[in-house]
Amino acid sequence: MKAAVLREYDAPLAIEDVPEPTPPEHGVVVDVEACGVCRSDWHAWKGHGEWADDAVERGQVLGHEPAGRVAAVGERVTEWAVGDRVAVPFSLGDGTCEHCVTGHGNRCSDGYALGFEAAVPGAFAERVAVPHADYNLAALPDALSARDAAALGCRYATAFNGLVERASVGPGDRVAVHGCGGVGLSAVQIAAARGATVVAVDVHEEPLALAADLGAAELVDASGDGGPASTAAAVRELTDGGAHVSVDALGRAETCRNSVRSLRRGGTHVQIGLTTDAEAGEVALPTDAMTRNELDWVGARGLSPTDYPALLRFVAGAAVDPGALVTREVSLEAVPARLAAMDDYETAGVEVVTEF
Repeated sequence: MKAAVLREYDAPLAIEDVPEPTPPEHGVVVDVEACGVCRSDWHAWKGHGEWADDAVERGQVLGHEPAGRVAAVGERVTEWAVGDRVAVPFSLGDGTCEHCVTGHGNRCSDGYALGFEAAVPGAFAERVAVPHADYNLAALPDALSARDAAALGCRYATAFNGLVERASVGPGDRVAVHGCGGVGLSAVQIAAARGATVVAVDVHEEPLALAADLGAAELVDASGDGGPASTAAAVRELTDGGAHVSVDALGRAETCRNSVRSLRRGGTHVQIGLTTDAEAGEVALPTDAMTRNELDWVGARGLSPTDYPALLRFVAGAAVDPGALVTREVSLEAVPARLAAMDDYETAGVEVVTEF
């Protein structure tokens, strides 16, 4: 089958034939109908993460935001049958550790990161194997297409985890989102649907316009000459003294610090964006101000598989449209070029592979 394989960092992914996957006894194989192209794939392609012993090895099939239909079932699987429509979380648990059994499978001690490690080749491929399927898979509602389910992917799921599960955003909250890529726009839509007033921050007009379409009440163009201090000051002014919750959805030192400085006393910073090699996993913070103002800091990575039904209920009940984030459908052969376009932030919204 065809797949996009990481052969060399920062060189085009190789589109090549790889062996067909077979289901483990506790897993399934899914025919991939759609898979998001995510900035986390870009981090892997660039070779980032060695500072956290998290660099993706060469030879990996990338892709971690798939949706499709079950094509084959392992002998110990009881909840799924061939033909079932499913979404596949990228943070896969084994279903047995202390984190999995308490509803935090994305923190599984023996878990897998789909598309980022050799044990779980990714979904930039015609088919993908998923371990511990009874724990990990989520059934897709009839009204949700595979393309739109792929848009939920790690970005929407991580934003949901950060804003809903970790920061408990609700009506009346003022929320700032720094960086309006896929995960940032997901955060905008989710926070607005939860009843918050959202301020979106970016340096480009197109993502800011998308943020407005998705529910942002105020926009801050951070491309001016005023620097980081003026960006945080603009957010504080627009939120009447500071955001209750502020999100760094990009992972740069500047956006991280801007997010913290945008908060009101007692506010919560949510870190979603991963750093690049410029930060190498560490960012200096205004810790004295964080202490004096009793600011909370939380991180969010993916979403526990057991929380996917809550995410899908939220999408249906709040009448939000994750498909509105999709700005381009591409072929598998186009993936190398679309990753390269992320170097200079030349992508907008969420791009999804729909042609294999």
